[in-house]
Amino acid sequence: MKWRTIIYVILLVSLTVVKALPRSYQEIEGRNSIGQRFSQLQENNFKAIALIMFAQYVQGGTFGKAVQMAEAVTDLARRCAAADRDNPDCLKPLDRIFLDTICQEENLPRFHDCCAKKDPERNDCFLSLKNSSRGFSSPFERPNAEAACRNHSQHQHSLTGYFIYEVSRRHPFLYAPTILSVAIRYDEMMKNCCGSAEDPTRNLEECFQRQAPKVVKPVKEDGLRQEHTCGILKKFGERTLKALKLAQISQKFPKADFVTVNKLVTDIANMHKDCCRGDMLDCMHDREEILHYVCTNQDILSSKIKKCCEKPLLERSECIVNAENDDKPADLSPHIKEFIEDKGICERFAQEKDAHLARFLYEYSRRHPEFSAQMLLRIGKGYEDLLKECCKTSSPEDCCRRGEEKLKKHIYETESVMKTSCDIYKEKGDYYFQNELLMSFTKKMPQLTSAELIKFTKQMTTIGSKCCQLSQDKLLPCAEESLDLVLGEICRRHLANPINPGVCHCCSSSYALRRPCIGKLEIDENYVPLALTPGLFTFHEDLCTTEEDKLQHKKQEMLINLIKYKPLITQEQLASVTAAFTAMREQCCNEENREACFVREGPELIKRSEKMLTE
Repeated sequence: MKWRTIIYVILLVSLTVVKALPRSYQEIEGRNSIGQRFSQLQENNFKAIALIMFAQYVQGGTFGKAVQMAEAVTDLARRCAAADRDNPDCLKPLDRIFLDTICQEENLPRFHDCCAKKDPERNDCFLSLKNSSRGFSSPFERPNAEAACRNHSQHQHSLTGYFIYEVSRRHPFLYAPTILSVAIRYDEMMKNCCGSAEDPTRNLEECFQRQAPKVVKPVKEDGLRQEHTCGILKKFGERTLKALKLAQISQKFPKADFVTVNKLVTDIANMHKDCCRGDMLDCMHDREEILHYVCTNQDILSSKIKKCCEKPLLERSECIVNAENDDKPADLSPHIKEFIEDKGICERFAQEKDAHLARFLYEYSRRHPEFSAQMLLRIGKGYEDLLKECCKTSSPEDCCRRGEEKLKKHIYETESVMKTSCDIYKEKGDYYFQNELLMSFTKKMPQLTSAELIKFTKQMTTIGSKCCQLSQDKLLPCAEESLDLVLGEICRRHLANPINPGVCHCCSSSYALRRPCIGKLEIDENYVPLALTPGLFTFHEDLCTTEEDKLQHKKQEMLINLIKYKPLITQEQLASVTAAFTAMREQCCNEENREACFVREGPELIKRSEKMLTE
């Protein structure tokens, strides 16, 4: 396979691959046969997807190695689709063929333990090795604008192809069509910026800085969302994932009946099982099938997705996810008293169990687009607990009515937490709001590094800037669903490297209760504070930088170390230490020999601060 050819193919596949997918699984026999897959997708499409899959599985491998393995699998698929269908290799499940290909390769010692296992444990082992953390792969160095444009004009396919390869291995959970779609945006950016390189009035660097976010944003957002969903499925199981999707779909399509919504929930859950298992081709089939169903049934689903369904296939899914919720039916009653007051409620719950709870969640969710999906799950869990308690009593109806007061209390508490957080954000602004979060989360999770604490609290601050400006009916879905992504990242960090028992409990006990659980965590009493070593607090002339972002970052690192050294620090003590630091910085930054001043005054500041912290 020629390197140039495969790159060109990858650009084409993003426009054609989904069109090659069958409309219904029922039309296919041998859905997992490699020969069938090859025939459905055609050679170039199959080869392109294979390349992405190998780049995602063997993240440390070279581009050439990924291409080589993709070619080997494509050769087998070509033979199986032609006349060699009875060959035992052709009858293997597709994921097994991909893993066999990796395990046959030499010089891949990282996978020896996985290759020694039998399927499906082998696939689980390979998936566990996928690492999306920053720093796992070497940095992708972006050349300066002029060099990039020169490369693009001389090696357009090579440059775009290498970009695809790098994105794939850095985002091992990212959906393949997203990668291909991003490749088109990347190529468009290069053409737009470099096409006018001869124009002396155009600033290339400015052009790239302006257009790069359009390329990077879907990679980050889709990758995080997909990894987050897979984390929920793995930790809390299919039942929780289905409940989450039921709440979300009921809110988005409030006119759809329960049977239709339940069908979509089942299909989407099955899609995520395939995607999270790493079966990229089944994942793509599932997704296309769902999109086709949604867009051919707009009349019973929503009036808000017409423009989405007119978009190119690769843009359709993101558009539907972000589409506005449809209007509630005009005749939809505001209350669902039949789930509380009906005399036969306990018999129905005993007979139907999950089906009854699903109907309650569907009915409640479609009436409350102003609630977050996570809050709706907590309401659903509260309703289940209420039935379990009340159906043991002699008067279940009276007992259930008392449950409404608990529900109102929970709604009020949740809305109050979000309102209070937004009030603090609006009062303090980004930097000082993040500092408040840093103090809180350093006490809750002092085992996290400074870089991790700054990253997570920065993400939470961004949520404040995005959501706190919204109207009250949009605030909760925006804030809690965005925060859920950050907490999911923290919990995945805990699974990889345990933080502390409190975080373990919140991340493991209940998905719906995860946010309030982490919110209630206080100081980790088992944490041993940092010792006051000479290197814990160091002061140098770089504190005199005029770049506000760099200065704020340094000050936040000091704040974290201060709390790790003195977890029980009071606001008064913190204010005193901060004032002393500010005075020292102003003094030294005004002296001729700044570094000498910091060397002299730094230890004195530490002594005075230590005294302040013991008073």
